[in-house]
Amino acid sequence: MKVYIVTDLEGVSGICLFEQTREKQPELYEEARRLLMGEVNAAVEGCFEGGASEVVVLDGHGGGFNFIPEEVHPRAQFITGTHRPTWLVGLDESFKAVLCIGFHAMMGTSDGVLHHTQSSRTESRYWYNGIEMGELGQVALVCGHYNVPVVMVSGDKATCDEAKKLLGDEIVTVSVKEGYSRHCAKMLPPKRARELIRAGAAEAMKRVERCKPFKLKLPIEGVLRVGSKEIADQIKPKRAKRVDDVTFVATFESALDILDF
Repeated sequence: MKVYIVTDLEGVSGICLFEQTREKQPELYEEARRLLMGEVNAAVEGCFEGGASEVVVLDGHGGGFNFIPEEVHPRAQFITGTHRPTWLVGLDESFKAVLCIGFHAMMGTSDGVLHHTQSSRTESRYWYNGIEMGELGQVALVCGHYNVPVVMVSGDKATCDEAKKLLGDEIVTVSVKEGYSRHCAKMLPPKRARELIRAGAAEAMKRVERCKPFKLKLPIEGVLRVGSKEIADQIKPKRAKRVDDVTFVATFESALDILDF
């Protein structure tokens, strides 16, 4: 059973400031990397405990290079690097399940720690066939193209609630913190968070057949709304049409294209 893990950084326990994730200030960012590795390796361990035969992990935050290579679980393989041919590079129909580790809630979620969708600087929000989705939904749509279900999500409580609402009650969710605001949270100690993630990943392996791939009717009608006219003025649409000061619309024939506005 091949398993693919997509990672982000904002949803890891111990992280509540963008300075830890996007500014890459040496002290804060290096600590964030270590915290990330702990949760990633816990998920990998749980997958193998639950029966996975192969685990591939995508270094998915920003442009990659967030992993500390020598600390990656020795039984896993990991993907990083720039000029990626696809967003979830390496994912295909041969995988049986996807896990999302360290994820955050969609832009506009008041109690979501570091909430945003794709870009925290542009305050972007996305709708597909009328359903607003964050990065979790976008990942699930791409996975659905390959008929692979998302079986587990870890992050803050708002992210876990978002996952249940969009993907159903069979998905395993592990909440490692609860937001009071965008930059303040009550967090589990990292060691406890890792224990829960490991156990959650092992349980998720039992639910692979019960979780269904997430799909939308094609073609998909997409809407992108950014935070200001000034931001919208800087966007050069590839296939979208601008319909007002801050909104772009596009039609996608494949779920693989849903970010290609």
